[in-house]
Amino acid sequence: MKILVTGSAGHLGEALVRTLRDRGDDVVGVDLLASPFTTHVGSIVDRTFVRDRMAGVDAVLHAATLHKPHVATHGTQDFIDTNIAGTLNLLEEAVAAGVRSFVYTSTTSVFGDALVPPVGEPAAWITEEVVPVPKNVYGVTKSAAEDLCQLMHRNKHLSCIVLRTSRFFPEEDDSKAAREAYTDANMKANEFLHRRVDIEDVVGAHLCAIERAPALGFGRYIVSATTPFLPEDMPLLRTDTPAALRLRVPGFDAAYAALGWRMAPHLDRVYVNERARRELGWQPRHDFAGVISRLREGGELTSDLARAVGVKGYHTGTFEEGPYPV
Repeated sequence: MKILVTGSAGHLGEALVRTLRDRGDDVVGVDLLASPFTTHVGSIVDRTFVRDRMAGVDAVLHAATLHKPHVATHGTQDFIDTNIAGTLNLLEEAVAAGVRSFVYTSTTSVFGDALVPPVGEPAAWITEEVVPVPKNVYGVTKSAAEDLCQLMHRNKHLSCIVLRTSRFFPEEDDSKAAREAYTDANMKANEFLHRRVDIEDVVGAHLCAIERAPALGFGRYIVSATTPFLPEDMPLLRTDTPAALRLRVPGFDAAYAALGWRMAPHLDRVYVNERARRELGWQPRHDFAGVISRLREGGELTSDLARAVGVKGYHTGTFEEGPYPV
């Protein structure tokens, strides 16, 4: 199968190219940056560049994007050009080339203000039925690109799957307060409860989406680590997360104590991946309980693939408050 991967020098793009090459696919990797995983350097905003790369392609995995950390360093038009116009170029050229499956990497950030319930309310149970309320240009442009995918399916019959991924980057958190409150590994382990996913599982979801797209036609799916919680846990999760966790992952306290870690006292949302598992046939391997089990045995927090891709960063410079200009 010939597969076009956009953003091939990025975290997910590299992970996709690595995995696809290992299984023997013919991979076309495109990015603004040269890398061992980029076969063609260029911009998805350039329609001619996109058209030339699309020849003979069976599936598109569109991971290229401007991210949330770029909000402080890039203008609104940059986000519109890359995240919306670039996606439109790829969609229209995919239609023209007869591409069988188009998979768009979106983000749970599209939910925006819908993620934080009012004070006194239970933690939010976030499924695909929750209506997004984007709170910055990143979320707005990713949501708009999702709608373009739906439009292309409706009007041009392109099989499109949208994957709303939660955090998988290995970089430090963009919140200075969070970085000061927890060690990096402690924070990331906590996030597997409510807003993190291992990049190996993200790759797995993309591969499932390639196969299922023609039958499904169009769909939006949350791709996050499987939560141990149930809807009835949401009131307690919002007020006393450790108590809620003891009900679902007994013994986590001992593992955390041995590591000198702390659990977050309150969580405000949980991402639910049930639809992706059911409709895509996706079988994620990495969740909070699995991470704890691995750490108890002296293993690593993340998968081999995540460690192979490693830290890339989002900016070439450094900033007063650390890795981000915020």
